[in-house]
Amino acid sequence: MKNFKVGFLFLAAVISGSALAQDLSGTWQQIDDKTGSQKAIIEIRKESNGTFVGKVVKVTPRPGYTPRDTCVNCPLPYKNKPILGLDVLTGLKHVEGTNNFDKGRIVDPLTGKVYDTKVRLNANGKRLTLRGYMGVSALGRSQTWIRQD
Repeated sequence: MKNFKVGFLFLAAVISGSALAQDLSGTWQQIDDKTGSQKAIIEIRKESNGTFVGKVVKVTPRPGYTPRDTCVNCPLPYKNKPILGLDVLTGLKHVEGTNNFDKGRIVDPLTGKVYDTKVRLNANGKRLTLRGYMGVSALGRSQTWIRQD
């Protein structure tokens, strides 16, 4: 009977952990892949169509960096929009049976470039690795984001 209880608790933990890991919704600290410093706080929400969207809710001050107020070099519909409140991550879809998400797009408000993106959420749902790329994933860059809530 004791083995049954332990097995049941383990199974419940695995099931609840994997269900949590499939939801990106929440607040995330974006970490710069070049400097390791904090860049911004991104709030990710799930849309009614099942995709995930992330908007900038706070720009983190960094030494030697003056934050911009608007997305000057960005293509439409981002052009000249305030960075604070901007949906920088769009269209991200969960890959069934995994902790992966793909088919997303992310805009870099500093350069104005738009990248294809995919995400891998770690097993406990506390960190994600976001890969931004143009064309082929191998030619991209990765960032780590840390769950804040």
